[in-house]
Amino acid sequence: MKRTSRIPGFYKVTVEERRSLVAEATGEDAASIGRSLDGGGLDAETADKFVENVLGTYALPYGVALNVRVNGHDYVVPMVVEEPSVVAAASNASKMVRAGGGFVAEVDAPIMTSQIQLTAVTDYPRAREAILAHEAEILERANRSIPGLVARGGGARGVEVRSLGDASDQMMVVHVLVDCQDAMGANLVNTVAEAVADRLAELASGKVGLRILSNLCDRRCVRVTARVPLDVLATDDMDGAAVADGIVNASRFAELDPYRAATHNKGIMNGIDAVTIATGNDWRAVEAGAHAFAARSGRYSPLATWRREGDVLVGKIELPMALGTVGGTLRVHPGARLSLRLLGTESASQLATVAAAMGLASNLAAVRALATDGIQRGHMALHARSVAVAAGATGELVARVAQMIVEARDITVDAAKRALGVLRKESDSATALGD
Repeated sequence: MKRTSRIPGFYKVTVEERRSLVAEATGEDAASIGRSLDGGGLDAETADKFVENVLGTYALPYGVALNVRVNGHDYVVPMVVEEPSVVAAASNASKMVRAGGGFVAEVDAPIMTSQIQLTAVTDYPRAREAILAHEAEILERANRSIPGLVARGGGARGVEVRSLGDASDQMMVVHVLVDCQDAMGANLVNTVAEAVADRLAELASGKVGLRILSNLCDRRCVRVTARVPLDVLATDDMDGAAVADGIVNASRFAELDPYRAATHNKGIMNGIDAVTIATGNDWRAVEAGAHAFAARSGRYSPLATWRREGDVLVGKIELPMALGTVGGTLRVHPGARLSLRLLGTESASQLATVAAAMGLASNLAAVRALATDGIQRGHMALHARSVAVAAGATGELVARVAQMIVEARDITVDAAKRALGVLRKESDSATALGD
């Protein structure tokens, strides 16, 4: 069966109908989707094995982004997020990119960095020379500590040595570079650090300090490009060229101002975090790496940029992406396992390209909105539904209350309660007349 992410009218049907449509599009069983997600996908007893002092579980909406094509393959992309408009925006932007051939991505080898801090090092040049002279021995020690990873084709690949501070600090750090294959790799990399630390200290005539991975995994980057025909960017009030120029202006604003870049990147992470959470990965690690990478020049910068090339808008994103498709939460959480089945991803690297593409799609949607109607119009219209629910609306009343408070431009719980009261009175009156 050929996978597809094009499902027109998806938002118009019920949850059960959506499950059936996604099952048909991906080859997954509709009943299995329900079993994996109903109740949040995780029972309290299992959750008690995850973290400490468990009282229960906390569910978030689980949606799917559609229209996504990366490197010629279609993906139905699971997204877990509480913010309105994120899923719809990513789907809409992906449709625009699809018109230009879809996202094109490349990804580095899954190399993570194990850091071993050494202190009381009085002769850095001699220490560095001694460590590098014994690189083969250090790599062998590292690989003995992670035999399972080595058996799967991964393992320690190299050693780097860096001096930190000035001579008075007497501090240095050794990096052991580890190919983690399809694992995120935190536990593996930490194991390596512990395994080689004492020998490194001996070679450097120093003392062992911290032994831990780095979340700035800048050897494990993803680069994604999107080419969007100008005509698909047009709105009712602006032609595609004008919209593209507005997006380029927004990009330049973020490139020149770190205050704007922070919000620019937050929009990118809306898409990336949602995929990371849905697949049971560590979104805090991804966030830390992304923002550190954005500041690598000494000035905080946008992770994605946009330029106009003739009749095409071209967007590019680059960032580190440490994701896994094996181990950890993935082995336990039914929702995480479902997400990987829906995606049909064969490797952690493939998953990383999809997540980064969702970051670029989310960015496109945000800057297009800012360059045209402003971010609030569409965002608040979707937010109105959650406000209606908070006010007590259920069933078909949710959409009606949401529409009333949007039209009144008063998207608050108090306004929603008033609208709900009006609708209920109308319903009571209609019932009375019927009697």
